[in-house]
Amino acid sequence: MASEKRRAILEAAAKSFSYFGYKATTMDQVAKAANVGKGTIYTFFKNKEELFGEIVSGLIHEMKQVAQESLSPDLSFFENVHRALYRLLEFRKDHQLVLKLIQEEREIGTQEVQEVMKQVDQAIISFIKEKLEIAIQRGLIRECDPELTAFVMLRLYIALIFDWERKHEPLEKEHIAQLFELYLLKGLSK
Repeated sequence: MASEKRRAILEAAAKSFSYFGYKATTMDQVAKAANVGKGTIYTFFKNKEELFGEIVSGLIHEMKQVAQESLSPDLSFFENVHRALYRLLEFRKDHQLVLKLIQEEREIGTQEVQEVMKQVDQAIISFIKEKLEIAIQRGLIRECDPELTAFVMLRLYIALIFDWERKHEPLEKEHIAQLFELYLLKGLSK
């Protein structure tokens, strides 16, 4: 019974954060949506920040699953990195909570949201860094700073997918892969 209430609270909070953003979501809204008393929320979570943190942890876990599922042992390191990055950024682009948080970060600059977006980016960078370290150990790519390289890879993808589209036609997935290879991957290839 307690786990059902906790799950209902998390689902209601995720919906509220997705629709209203972090700043505009109240514990009263969450309680009403979860069909529980406001005090019940506090039996599971100290405050809105802790509740938000739990939802973001779930979001990051889901993103890692999406990235991992996009990998194939039959593909090269570079093809897998491209697939994982593209899928992660598609996830960010299509996921209502992430979209709302990006909007709130840009328009309001809520501190808690800025911190969460840093966590999301860091989770993606850590995922890529881990794959780079494995590729270096296996001799698939040259020695490099895996964390810095992961950061550059993520920023390049964001630029090609999100920033480019603000003033231009969206690039096709294959074209993004070609540009990624041209600008970055050929420099790492042996």
